[in-house]
Amino acid sequence: MIVKKLDENAIAAVDHLGWRLWCAARLWKSEFDAGMAERGLTWFTEARSGVMQTVGAGGSRQSDLGERLGLTKQAVQQLVDDLVEIGALLRKPDPKDARAKRVVLTRKGAAALAAANEVKRAIEAQHRERIGPKAFEALIAALRSLAPDPRGH
Repeated sequence: MIVKKLDENAIAAVDHLGWRLWCAARLWKSEFDAGMAERGLTWFTEARSGVMQTVGAGGSRQSDLGERLGLTKQAVQQLVDDLVEIGALLRKPDPKDARAKRVVLTRKGAAALAAANEVKRAIEAQHRERIGPKAFEALIAALRSLAPDPRGH
């Protein structure tokens, strides 16, 4: 009797934007991870890829990475240490500030970013085909309006 009353009073979760975005993000990440694994780049995880993509072609100060990614200095330090150890990043003196270091991509890091871009474009092509080009472009435009790119792109 008690169980029945609880079930009758249960509140159903609503279908909402956040849920749909989360589901789409999980699907995309699964597809991305599979594509990177096919290329032997399983080290290119979500957190590491965020750092790699934020470094940029000319490199970045490590402190700037934390601000752009919304991560603590300690988290960025650990991620950069891991990526340096893997050989994807390198620390160099900052020519504008002798006390600071710049984080730059190595050839391995640049190649991983190029592979990631290929995987991303392939996923986009699959999704564009699945929902149609017009709906896909509308989706991208709507997402850009809702959540501007924190990297300024």
